[in-house]
Amino acid sequence: MQPHSTSTPTSWLAFELSILHRVQFSSIALPFTGDPAIGSYLKRRRVRVSANNLLQADWYRAVYSIQNNTETFDDADVEQVLQDVYMPGLKLANPALLKWFSETDAWWFDNIRRNIETLESPIKRAAAFTLAIAVGDYAHSFTENTREFRQPLSHAYRRLVALLPKPANNHQDNACTNKNPEMFIAESAADLLFIRLPRAEIRSHFDERGLWREEWVRGSDDFWPEFESELAGALGSPVATKSEYLRMLDQCFSQDRASNKKHWVVSHIETGFVQAHEIAEVIGKYRRVEAIYTKDFSELTGKKAVIITA
Repeated sequence: MQPHSTSTPTSWLAFELSILHRVQFSSIALPFTGDPAIGSYLKRRRVRVSANNLLQADWYRAVYSIQNNTETFDDADVEQVLQDVYMPGLKLANPALLKWFSETDAWWFDNIRRNIETLESPIKRAAAFTLAIAVGDYAHSFTENTREFRQPLSHAYRRLVALLPKPANNHQDNACTNKNPEMFIAESAADLLFIRLPRAEIRSHFDERGLWREEWVRGSDDFWPEFESELAGALGSPVATKSEYLRMLDQCFSQDRASNKKHWVVSHIETGFVQAHEIAEVIGKYRRVEAIYTKDFSELTGKKAVIITA
């Protein structure tokens, strides 16, 4: 199992926000949040945000950016997190790190994971996780030919702290959860349901580059079978056929799961596997489709963005 991509191109995010600005709402539910930037932007509009992520690594990023209104990550927190991070112990608490990092780097991530747990504030822990994930992505951005230009990980961590955005305060009780998306849709209360659909592909709709993040956050790699079992048959799990994907989408709207949301907005990346009109047909079983917006990003990504409102 491989986790979802956690980054959203700026142009794609701008397209989504431009459509959301056409809808009147004061609260929003995001079953597949991924990149928390959309929640941060909406908070600046004083929108109450309920965000959900399948993956704990993405959930921590959302807790800091979305659930948090005022708390910051200060110099004392940085020193606490980075204390003795290069000091090797008897054995790694998470040996799965050796699949992704050198032994020296694995000890750094193992120790920083332990130090993060000593922070008393859940928000500060979320900030510390967010920064360490960014450091890991930074480390993986180098090849053997460019490794000589890489900064020490603790130095990179300190530099990233300076770039950590200040939380947006919308004076609302925003919430972030880490649960099955169908359960979240049924339980969340909001004016608008915004579903950023998982990519409808047979095998590659999870991002292999982010696999290490979840194994580091959870402390091992032995959770995947249970994770897959709990998600099996629900939107977000791997699919073999188009009909299977559409059935999963139908489940999200069926049994009155989403009926308490005044507006539905569904964002889809069209790759040829599932067409926009097929998604619209599923939505149309439960309420009238108001509009279908498209934006061609083929020159940049080879894909087309589709947003359906209902």
